[in-house]
Amino acid sequence: MATDGFTTCLWFDGQAEEAARFYVSVFEDARLGRINHYTEAGPGPEGSVITVEFTLRGQRFVGLNGGPQFTFTEAVSFQIHCADQAEVDHYWEKLTADGGEPGPCGWLKDRYGLSWQVVPDRLLAMTTDPDPQKAARAMRAMFAMSKIDIVEVERAYAGE
Repeated sequence: MATDGFTTCLWFDGQAEEAARFYVSVFEDARLGRINHYTEAGPGPEGSVITVEFTLRGQRFVGLNGGPQFTFTEAVSFQIHCADQAEVDHYWEKLTADGGEPGPCGWLKDRYGLSWQVVPDRLLAMTTDPDPQKAARAMRAMFAMSKIDIVEVERAYAGE
């Protein structure tokens, strides 16, 4: 039995290598891995990319050029835990650029339609605080945002 964890497979329609290179450019702790090509056995054109391996923040991915049959939905998203507002801003800016779409409460779709949650580490502590009033104020503030503004959530949490 394999003991090396999980690899997330992302299905693309001919954009796997482009997407992998984009993601590797967005994340600091990232690397591109092996790029595999179709052989004469198909089903894609011989020599075209079938899979691209890449790693983001220690998580392994493989991009598969599977065709137009399947697309991404918000039913699956990746959370990016951020230490501070600068990190939130970085990921938000990079992932919404060139066709990405901002969403509510820290969610967004990138240019390939993949959903991400850009989450400040401090947010969960505030929205799950044992004091129900503090937690509710933080939650209401978050619900009113697209990109999370940590200072504004903290102000609401504090009752300011």
